[in-house]
Amino acid sequence: MTEPPLDLTRRGPRLLGGGRGRNDARGAALSTASTVAVIAVIAALFLLAPGSAQVRHTFFSPPDLWQSLIGDPAKGYYSVGAAIWLNIRMFLVAEVLILAFGLLLAIVRQSTGPVMLPLRVVALLYVDVFRGIPTLLVIYAVGFGLPALSLTVVSTQDPAVYGVIALVLSYSAYVCEVYRAGINSVPLAQVSAARSVGLTQPQAMRHVILPQAVRTVIPALLNDFISLQKDTALVSVLGSIEANRAAEIYSATVFNYSSYVVAAVLFLILTIPLARFTDHLIARDRARRLAGGAR
Repeated sequence: MTEPPLDLTRRGPRLLGGGRGRNDARGAALSTASTVAVIAVIAALFLLAPGSAQVRHTFFSPPDLWQSLIGDPAKGYYSVGAAIWLNIRMFLVAEVLILAFGLLLAIVRQSTGPVMLPLRVVALLYVDVFRGIPTLLVIYAVGFGLPALSLTVVSTQDPAVYGVIALVLSYSAYVCEVYRAGINSVPLAQVSAARSVGLTQPQAMRHVILPQAVRTVIPALLNDFISLQKDTALVSVLGSIEANRAAEIYSATVFNYSSYVVAAVLFLILTIPLARFTDHLIARDRARRLAGGAR
């Protein structure tokens, strides 16, 4: 008497999927346990260190954390929580200007023809200079140089305005190269097709090349803007009362560094969501490319 054939349609999914599911669950459990163990060891080393109590009082004092967050001008220090709004305003204004100026630089650098040669040279020199000079030095040069000119409008602005100008000058050079990478990633066939239907070079750039290039470089642009949000703290060297400067004033007043922790947490609250959104865009773009390649 022969045995009935094995029913793979009924048992296959269980045989194929069951082991994989158990392995995934085991791997997740091991990963979680190792992460918790590492965090526990770091916490134990911190708490058992001889100077742990002094460090906790200096950097994590609950009363000082709260006082630096809300501020008290009568006692000579500012609110770090209120000062972070200046960082946000500088970031938003600088971001808009950088996007526009960086795109203009990229278009000039990608232009062709002898007429645009002088502008291409100027754009190239601009990008090389401002990518090579540290942002802090640009802030010093703009923040102290423009007021020294003693011009009616140029030399009478708020320090935050000079800080935004310096950030725009510095970051536009980086964003220009990001745009150029996106423009160069557009297939030449797309450019040829646009020209073959009668579009001029500016029209092809506007309607065909730039839409594809910008979509490609959005994650890279967002990464630059995460750095820009942090670098708004550098404007404090000009005297602007932003979060970093407010934390510094509190620290110098009460001799406690908890205010710096408050400023760091506020910057994290601003930058982490943008970082996760960047990761989401990168993953979505990768999935779209893989789906397109599978067809």
